[in-house]
Parts: sequence; C-alpha cells; structure tokens
Amino acid sequence: MTELKNKVVLVTGGGRGLGEAVSHTLALAGASIVVADIRGELAQKVAGDIQSKNLQAMPLVLDVTDETQAETAINKIVSQYGRLDALINNAGTDVTVSIEELSIQDWDRILAVNLRAPFILSKFALPVMKKQGSGYIINISSTAAKRAWANASAYHASKWGLLGFSHALHVEARPYNVKVTALVAGGMQTPFLLDRFPDIDVSKLQDPKNVAETIRFLLSSPEGTVIPEMMVLPLAESSWP
Repeated sequence: MTELKNKVVLVTGGGRGLGEAVSHTLALAGASIVVADIRGELAQKVAGDIQSKNLQAMPLVLDVTDETQAETAINKIVSQYGRLDALINNAGTDVTVSIEELSIQDWDRILAVNLRAPFILSKFALPVMKKQGSGYIINISSTAAKRAWANASAYHASKWGLLGFSHALHVEARPYNVKVTALVAGGMQTPFLLDRFPDIDVSKLQDPKNVAETIRFLLSSPEGTVIPEMMVLPLAESSWP
C-alpha cells in the first residue's frame, strides 16, 4: 500500500489521538509525514515510531495559533522536501463548561486553535500548492458542526465556522487543482474525549484508525474528483440519527 509514495503531508496535532493515527496510516501508505504538535516530546515520539518502521517522518514543534510559526513551518517543509502535497488541519481543543462559566480567554483560545489556525495554515499552504499545480487540504470538523449540545459553545462555534471556511476554501482552491475536504468526524476513542469524560461508553466511539483510513481514502481519490464534505461516524453512536 504505497499509493501516497513521494507525497509530503503536514499533520497538525500529530502527537496523539487522531493525529497520531493519521501520521502512522499515511506513512504506511508511503507518504513523508511532518508530525506537528505544540508538545515537542509527543511529536518526537510519533515521528520516531514511524522512523523505526523504516518509514518517513519528521517531528515539528508548532503552535498553530502563532502565524509566524505557521509560515516558518510551511517554508521549512518546502525547503526540505521541495513541496507540500497535503495539509491535515487536525489540532483541536475545547473546554466543557457553560457559557456563563466560559472565560473570554478560553473562548478566544478555542477559536484560535480550531478555526483561526486552519485559516492561517491554509493561507500559507495554498500558494505552495497552486504553484505546484496540486494539493489537498483536509479540515477535521466534527458532528458539533451539525448539531448542538450544552457546555460546548466555543467548540460548536469553531466547528460550524470551520465547516463554512472549508467550503469557501474549496470554491477558491478548485480552479488550481487543489482539493479541500471538510471531514465531519463523530466521536473517537481518543484522549480528547476519554480524558474529559472518563465515564463515556467507549463502545459507542470509533477507533481513530478508522477515521485515519478515511483520510487515506480521500488523499488517494481519483485526480478528477473532489469530495468537499464527508461524514464518518461510529456505527453504534446513539446520539446521531
């Protein structure tokens, strides 16, 4: 399975959870992975695990909310590899409290990570992809972009916004042979949920490897086809029709 051979892929939030699964899955498909995470030790571990399998990976410490770091990261990747074939905007965060309890600082931080950062990274990645005549940007959205529940107002705002941004980016990028997909993912067996909700029913959540395989499928889709939006849910998820 080497359909992504010679492809260079940047994965944000690559140090654990879905980002880690995506990094391993795409590396097995032949891609060179840039494992980006604000926690350098996690990025280093994931990249090291991939390298130990004689596959290609590079760790990158990246605060996705810092536009200077984002621009430097894109330039570094292009300088080292000569191209950037895919950007997976996966980094995300949340605070589970009511609107009254949610601080303005936390609202700003959640929007910065979940919505502003994909815009910034896409802004710097798109010119590279346009110049090379191809590329793929996948924004990891959520079922939180399709419905609402209590104590997640900033998360909902960011994911609804990310869904809209993805469709707008798709319209602007497609004339240049650059694909954009909003991947609406249901609940996963990742620290993002498990650390905050220890009593959650794990059987109702999907393995992040399954979502990673969906991303591999998207990146391997035929040249003349683009999928602007895709939803991938746990089969047993009870809170979705």
